[in-house]
Amino acid sequence: MGGHWRPPITLLGKERPGMPTRSVTKPARKAEGAALARDSGDTYDKFKEFEGRRYTGMKIGRGHKWYYDQGIWNEKKITPDEWEINYTVTKRRAGKAPEGSGVPVGTQYHWYIIAHQIVSKLNANDYSTSMTGLKFKLAHKRADKEMWSASTKAQRKRAVQILQQLAADLEQQMQEEEKKVTPFRVETRKSVRKRERVA
Repeated sequence: MGGHWRPPITLLGKERPGMPTRSVTKPARKAEGAALARDSGDTYDKFKEFEGRRYTGMKIGRGHKWYYDQGIWNEKKITPDEWEINYTVTKRRAGKAPEGSGVPVGTQYHWYIIAHQIVSKLNANDYSTSMTGLKFKLAHKRADKEMWSASTKAQRKRAVQILQQLAADLEQQMQEEEKKVTPFRVETRKSVRKRERVA
C-alpha cells in the first residue's frame, strides 16, 4: 500500500455497468478507437441511459486521451500541510473528435477533482509527478448562455454531497480491511500454564 490510499477505479468503489474492470490490451484499444471513429454527431449526441438517468455525449466505458502543453502551476502554502494551487494549460486531443460531434466552441465545464499527486524529486529543480483520481461535473455553461447550468449554491451543495459520499466509501473500505486483519493476542503466564497442563 505504501502509505497512500488510492481511490477505487470504479466510481466510489462500486461496480458500474459498462465500466471495464480488466486491463485493456492493444487490440482492445484499437477496436475501441475504431468504434469511436465510426461515431457520428447523431450517435454521439443522442440520448443514452445510465442507471435510470439520461445523458448525451461519450458512451459510458469509453475514455479520452489528451496531451497537455507546457502549463503553469502556481502554488501557495496555507498551512504546514495545505497548499492553494492554480493550474492553467491548453490540452489537446490525442486523436480526432467524431465528425459533427461534441458541444459548440465556447462551452465551459466546471469539474471537481479528487486526486492523488505523487511527486518524486529528481534533482534540485526537477520533479516527476503523476496524478490518479476522480473528477465530477458540477455544472456547465453553454456557448450562447451567460449563466451556468447550476447556481453557485447548488454547485457547492453538490460538492458537499460528493465529499460525503467519498468519505462514507472510504470509511467502509477501512472497516472491511479491519475485518480481514487477525488481531494479535499476547499470551499471559496464566494462559501458557493452562495450555501446558492440557498438553
